[in-house]
Amino acid sequence: MPVEFGVLGPVAAWDASGAPLALRGPRHRAVLARLIVARGAVVPVEGLVADLWPADPPPRAVGAVRTFVSDLRRALGDARTALVTEGPGYALRLDGASGASGPAGASGPAGAGGAARGGVDAWRFEASVAGAASLPSEARLAALVEAVGLWRGPAFAGLDDFDWARVERARLAELRLAAVESIADARLRLGLAAAAVPDLDAHVAAHPWREEGWRLLAVALAGSGRRGDALVVLRRAHVELVEQLGIAPGQPLRRLQEDLLAGDEAPAAGVDAVWARAAAAYDREVGTRARVRLESTVSLLRSLAVTGGGGLAEARTHRLAAVAAAEELGDPGLTARVIGAYDVPAIWTRSDDPEHAAAIVAAAGRTLRAELPDALRAPLLATIALESRGAGTREVADAAREAERLARDLDDPALLAFALNAVWMQSFERCGLAARRDAIGAELVALATRHDLPSVAVLGHLVRMQALGALGDFTAADGHAAAADRLDARHERPLVAVFTTWYRAMRAATTATAPAATAHEAAAGTAQAATRHDAARTAPGPAPHEAAADAVLAAGARLPGAGMPGLERGLVPLALLCLRVARGERTHVDGDFGPYEPWARPHVLLARNERGRAARALDAVPDPPADLLQEALWCLTASAAAALGDRRTLDRARARLELARDEHAAGSGVVSLGPVARFLV
Repeated sequence: MPVEFGVLGPVAAWDASGAPLALRGPRHRAVLARLIVARGAVVPVEGLVADLWPADPPPRAVGAVRTFVSDLRRALGDARTALVTEGPGYALRLDGASGASGPAGASGPAGAGGAARGGVDAWRFEASVAGAASLPSEARLAALVEAVGLWRGPAFAGLDDFDWARVERARLAELRLAAVESIADARLRLGLAAAAVPDLDAHVAAHPWREEGWRLLAVALAGSGRRGDALVVLRRAHVELVEQLGIAPGQPLRRLQEDLLAGDEAPAAGVDAVWARAAAAYDREVGTRARVRLESTVSLLRSLAVTGGGGLAEARTHRLAAVAAAEELGDPGLTARVIGAYDVPAIWTRSDDPEHAAAIVAAAGRTLRAELPDALRAPLLATIALESRGAGTREVADAAREAERLARDLDDPALLAFALNAVWMQSFERCGLAARRDAIGAELVALATRHDLPSVAVLGHLVRMQALGALGDFTAADGHAAAADRLDARHERPLVAVFTTWYRAMRAATTATAPAATAHEAAAGTAQAATRHDAARTAPGPAPHEAAADAVLAAGARLPGAGMPGLERGLVPLALLCLRVARGERTHVDGDFGPYEPWARPHVLLARNERGRAARALDAVPDPPADLLQEALWCLTASAAAALGDRRTLDRARARLELARDEHAAGSGVVSLGPVARFLV
């Protein structure tokens, strides 16, 4: 009998008919909720005791937990086998744990038209929000409305006394607020401005610190012909943000107010009107001239990609179609221009869509067989190097260097920036190359400054932010993160905040994991840093590692809907694991590690005290891919090998890390394990 579980409101469960199951008391619900949070991982009995009675567990707490589990199994009926006993604890194992199913409505599985299947409403909500990012506006609107409709109240309601529940509630609440704003954005894109107003009005009343909510409400009012009301809303926003919260309104709100005061009846509608007239003129004049249309389409897709979210996902889809259409016309020059014109900066070394990337690389390779001028060959070579993320092969690296050589000979700044991005993407053939990447970033910033290339400037600052983090110069890295944020505010590059927020979370983790003064570190001259760390641990306020974990969760909340699945999957659990390993802890981390599972699994098993399985998992760990995370993944391998006494694997990891001895395992800008030298002693 499939059972569905609900945590988007009071903790609940329903059978296949939608009837609620009797879960008994609050501790029973707390046990069930804690196992749901673990997402299929085993939670030891001792961990459940600590989670249920964080201050003062009763003398027979272990027996009480076992009783709660027995009662829950009885309540689950035929689905009791989902609640398994494994090793030292319990786990909730459900089919479709990726979040493909869950309560489809407030009254249980009968709502919102879903067939009854086993799952969790929160998992379904997260999967729906993430999947909606790549959909066209109409489908995205429908998916998001259905996802938000899963909520029955505050997540994990009734579990206010538990830190783990409050953390999950805050994370899910942030995702819900972002989804509500995405619904409004989709309505505005579909011309449904008036329909967006009521929900947005309620949204900003309940969450007055959400600047994007205020902006969307003002745009919706202006788009409905209510300019005066839009100005009133912006004044309300100013009062709430400045007088009540002490926050200065950001540039998007200020710019919108300036536009309205300048006399525009409806800024959004005005922009739409200009766009519509230009598009109509284009259709009249260009007609069915396919070649011109294809090249214009790629320029549009390039602009669409930097908007992030659904724009980035749609740009990828339509780009491949444009390349295929160009190839069908049998004109290699046209195909080269269509492929090469998509010079969108890339700052993450794992592909969002490997199949799409492989198709683009194949098309570029076919096109290069033709006789082409260097101005067309260079962007094709750069495209191959950029789309071959993490390849680490000599052939791809040679393509990047040849693109750079041709661009310098042609004296084309934009083309050189594209080629340098490709060279950077292929600068991970071994550990310890942060200084080389910092030099690339510096040249990108200089190019952008001389030739007014905002997207290149963003790329350069983010590259330097990452590289300087690896070099341990966090003050300089902070400056480049701030510079990237300023460019985002000026040029509306929303993906920038994803990376700078993650950088600041990583920065907090670096502070939280400054090592204690062990003998080998004192000998290396790091006792002063350890003293600073010890002082931070005794300072008033939240412990540094707790603040760092909160910062990671806040950064992770930005990933769904950002349009970057290559960045999103597995990153939050990996960052939390790195935080704990850097502190020398063997506590369990829940979650889907995605592509990082091979390097995380030995640590997960060690935390469960399953040393035999951990050793076998470590023996199967491959070399990390040639990308931003290779130092961090090698450090995880070295740490697990040291804990298990696996000298062969430890020597293998140290041989790779030796080249990065003077760096920090923080060059990704998203996770940190502290100084690499700690793993070489």
